[in-house]
Amino acid sequence: MAIKKYKAITNGRRDMTVLVYKDEITTTNSPEKSLLAPLHSKGGRNNTGSVMVRHQGGGAKRKYRIIDFKRDKYDVPGTVKTIEYDPNRSANIALIVYADGEKRYIIAPKDLKVGATVLAADKADIKVGNSLPLSNIPVGTYIHNIELHPGKGGQLVRSAGTSAQILGREEKYVLIRLTSGEVRKILAVCHATIGVVGNADYMNVNIGKAGRTRYMGIRPTVRGSVMNPNDHPHGGGEGRAPVGRKAPLTPWGKPALGKKTRDPKKKSSELIVRRRNG
Repeated sequence: MAIKKYKAITNGRRDMTVLVYKDEITTTNSPEKSLLAPLHSKGGRNNTGSVMVRHQGGGAKRKYRIIDFKRDKYDVPGTVKTIEYDPNRSANIALIVYADGEKRYIIAPKDLKVGATVLAADKADIKVGNSLPLSNIPVGTYIHNIELHPGKGGQLVRSAGTSAQILGREEKYVLIRLTSGEVRKILAVCHATIGVVGNADYMNVNIGKAGRTRYMGIRPTVRGSVMNPNDHPHGGGEGRAPVGRKAPLTPWGKPALGKKTRDPKKKSSELIVRRRNG
């Protein structure tokens, strides 16, 4: 998908870029109504009204598109009717109309075209958009929407432009290299979808102005160094002051930037062959 850059007719337009959606997305008046669900804005608050996640709130009103991450409609071919924009994720989505008339949304992989046929089966062809068990996918194939637990649905590699690669097999597991560079073992009976997730240029877009992030529901972030001492560990001092500590801290005094947060006793650690940080 191409990127369009605006002329600097205003300060907000300077260096702003947008995706040219007509290159990939089908022109549709509205999404499939049967696959929409209400999506209420939480503003980062929990059930008591306390802010649990900062910098969230506002934004354009959205409806959730129900995505088929499980791909559990086996042995029924489906035709790609449209490729659509989804405001809830970085990747585009594809509307699939199956032979029995049922409609479902899936993550749209790169090079999936309108009119193409996709299939979820144990012995499906190694073709973009098809879903099958990891045990039946050849070594070296690029995949996405990978299950961690059989039947739970894809949890890994769903963002725009991402992919994972099958490196080999080891007893009941398959070795997968993830986007981060981490190599881990996943049960061979888990399903995955063939191909790379589309809309790879998403990461190259320059937001350009603060208002655009507000449309997305992202509120401003204030640096700790400009706060008062009672608001942040980095705050206070005359003029511009350094952190003044061995390591930067979060507003609640916990180490930030580089501190390992993974539980060393986590059961799945034995499935990680190589960590993403080498």
